[in-house]
Amino acid sequence: MLRTPSPCYSVTLRLSIDNKVGMFAKVATAISQAGGDLGTVDLVATEKNHLVRDVTVNTRDEQHEQEIIKAIETVDTGVKVISVLDRTFSCHQGGKIEVRSKTPISDATDFSRVYTPGVGRICKDIYRNPDHAYNYTIKGNAVAIVTDGTAVLGFGDLGPKAALPVMEGKAMIFKEFAGIDAFPLCLDTKDTEEIIKTVKYLSPVFGAINLEDISAPRCFEIERRLMEELDIPVIHDDQHGTATIVLAGMINVGRLLRKDIGDFRFVVAGAGASAMATTKLLIAYGAKDIVVCDRTGAIYEGRKSGMNPYKETMARITNPRKLKGTLPEVMTDANVFIGLSSPNLITAADLQRMAPGPIVFALANPDPEIAPEEARSIARIMATGRSDYPNQVNNALSYPGIFRGLLDVRARGVNDEIRFAAARAIAYLLNDDELSEDNIIPSAFDKRVVAAVAEAVAAAARKSGVARK
Repeated sequence: MLRTPSPCYSVTLRLSIDNKVGMFAKVATAISQAGGDLGTVDLVATEKNHLVRDVTVNTRDEQHEQEIIKAIETVDTGVKVISVLDRTFSCHQGGKIEVRSKTPISDATDFSRVYTPGVGRICKDIYRNPDHAYNYTIKGNAVAIVTDGTAVLGFGDLGPKAALPVMEGKAMIFKEFAGIDAFPLCLDTKDTEEIIKTVKYLSPVFGAINLEDISAPRCFEIERRLMEELDIPVIHDDQHGTATIVLAGMINVGRLLRKDIGDFRFVVAGAGASAMATTKLLIAYGAKDIVVCDRTGAIYEGRKSGMNPYKETMARITNPRKLKGTLPEVMTDANVFIGLSSPNLITAADLQRMAPGPIVFALANPDPEIAPEEARSIARIMATGRSDYPNQVNNALSYPGIFRGLLDVRARGVNDEIRFAAARAIAYLLNDDELSEDNIIPSAFDKRVVAAVAEAVAAAARKSGVARK
């Protein structure tokens, strides 16, 4: 369990406090002693005998919020909690995205150009020249974010409605970071063929498709078929966005430790979409010794229990030493742990089995496989998918720039050369003298990232023959 307060559990407490010297100091002390992280304090109103203040506090979780409220309420009879605002729920109120017009309609002249009768000229031009849709419609800058809600964050099958907040958030990141117009499309079906058909029917609107939070193994077939049957890039970001950013992190771990990626022994926890894609990309880049573990334990050739065709493929290309056993057992003497599984999966004792100075990528979201506080004294390098700890290995570093580059060259598809280019662009934004155990990856807010990745992706797309432009 995470022990550090986080902005994702941030509350604003409206307090009535008797207007006496030292009263707010008592409140602040109570918050601190309860483990809260005190933020801004605003004076809302001054009344006859008391002050009304809004106090922002970061907490660990919802239970911790209640503990802090109780601690404040027991400070003094002169302190009352008037209201509690969950700041995360507040920023989602009414949804997080909207559609706006780029061209104003202020009179009949504008109307005749953007709509009837002038729009008919554009329709006929695109009919004669289908590629002109990239010039005269949203297609050239539009991405569909498609999900069925069966693999939402670390929660699993929450359904399409509950997946929508994630898809809205992703659309925001596309727009804010890369200027891309992305639309959340949460489909009320789990049928593989129905999803494929629906995306194909919708594809004329979009320049690329981002598959998201679709459970394995169905996601593999959906992506494969759509890549074959559409002439635009299709990326299952849980697979390839994750794989790209993990590779970027490992490139910089290698630079920092002066080791080649082939020198590391990896253990990957998880055999879902992101784990399989990450494993394949690391191997394609030169990793030689990776053991993948699912709930049953190590995956190896000849294993009978809990296998499927995709795990059979993993068994053929991984685990060269034919290790068998549980996750903690196969972690013995490994250099790198990559967690793409579930919260609180491993312990400090498991890390102590690893080779000295272990590298830990605990990437389950929102809660990692091991809390950074627990791993810190053992791991040489610790990374998570969270923004409130150092070394955030998160897809948000990769997909805005990847899609920006693909759209810029009107790409027909995507390949490993493009993923390698994106990973190297992210990694080498940090100079050698900037690398450290707590700085193996640029910040998602580094404004250089999207431009660097887009440029590298566009160049790789042209070189590998998938660019139209």
